[in-house]
Amino acid sequence: MIGFIKNYWFFIGIGAMVILAFSAPSLGLFVRQHHILEAGIFVAFFITGMTLDTSDVARQFGRVKVLLAALISSLLLFPVAVYFAAHVFFATHSDFIVGALIIAAAPVTIASGTVMTGVAKGNISLSLFICVLSNIAAIFSIPPLLNVLIGTTVSIDLPVREMITGLIVTILIPTTAGQALQPKVRRFTQAHAKNISVFNQCIVLLIIFNAVAGSTARLIDSASSIVEVFLFMAVIHAGFLFFNYRLAKFIKLDPPSVSAFTIHTSQKTLTVSYLVWAGYLADSFPTALIPCIAYHLTQSVCDTILAAKLGRQAEAAAYRTKPLETAG
Repeated sequence: MIGFIKNYWFFIGIGAMVILAFSAPSLGLFVRQHHILEAGIFVAFFITGMTLDTSDVARQFGRVKVLLAALISSLLLFPVAVYFAAHVFFATHSDFIVGALIIAAAPVTIASGTVMTGVAKGNISLSLFICVLSNIAAIFSIPPLLNVLIGTTVSIDLPVREMITGLIVTILIPTTAGQALQPKVRRFTQAHAKNISVFNQCIVLLIIFNAVAGSTARLIDSASSIVEVFLFMAVIHAGFLFFNYRLAKFIKLDPPSVSAFTIHTSQKTLTVSYLVWAGYLADSFPTALIPCIAYHLTQSVCDTILAAKLGRQAEAAAYRTKPLETAG
């Protein structure tokens, strides 16, 4: 029983947060009024900056082709594809269309994508390269892109300049500050890597709690549609995993880089999605974070399975080539 809880505590925590949100929605109001979650996200990005060992990333800067492919796939093709698919699938539910567009425009995950790449025996330096540049680029691409895509869905005019400033303050500044301290705290962060991971996942749980607590009545009315949201997001994520895998092959990446590109370019971060939703769209679209949560959970499950499979394939390939190297 203890082993089960230890292995699946995050998913158990999701259930607990949903129950707590329905039982005590006023607690969600307290969290929002006192900006507890925003402060937690700021700290999470600061800590993440301290944990990012980007010493090997500089070697990847010459791979312009890979950079452009990752940015175009993640921050342009993904949102455009989701725009058309969501309008077909959620034709009568504008909240879910907006939510799907928010997560589609978000940058790649910072921590989990690199972890998954490691499990897959992939190119971790390339994974970090995609991660850092995607998150910087997304700060400037999200506001105008959402203004265009959401503006064609409903009548809304997002404050692009204000959004960019907010994202810089909440994401770029703490991450950069943490990165500046990284050489001095490397041993500490390595020793407490598991605790840091748990803290980041707790922030995700708090995001889920806050989203559910703020829209309990609407969620009850939309309960029958939530299964459809998860199905849609599962199909979208699987489709882009396949697309990015084929794209990595097309630009002729080596196997470790294929794993890094496929996994990390297909992932999206819930924390940035929450910041955009809570700051500018929560009042108009109270249940729009549900597709974002669905995508986050979908990628957590799918990418764990995929990373393990790619890791086994990499180990098998290394085993097959080892006798030849010895013989040579």
